[in-house]
Amino acid sequence: MNATRKPVTKDSVIGDVIREHPGARDVIQKYFGGGCFTCPGINMESISFGSMMHNLDPEKVVKEINGLPDAPDV
Repeated sequence: MNATRKPVTKDSVIGDVIREHPGARDVIQKYFGGGCFTCPGINMESISFGSMMHNLDPEKVVKEINGLPDAPDV
């Protein structure tokens, strides 16, 4: 685990989360689909925004990403 890695929140930018947290890509694809990876908004849209667009609870996505083996302690 990387101690300098900060926990993901609903305000975290999706592209940053994918770059900083191995395994997060699979979670993002599970909830938001593969279209995120080709969308230019990935570098400015938050998990909260993506969740709103897909009618999901952002805390569910955040919890799963923070639960990944590489995630920091929250």
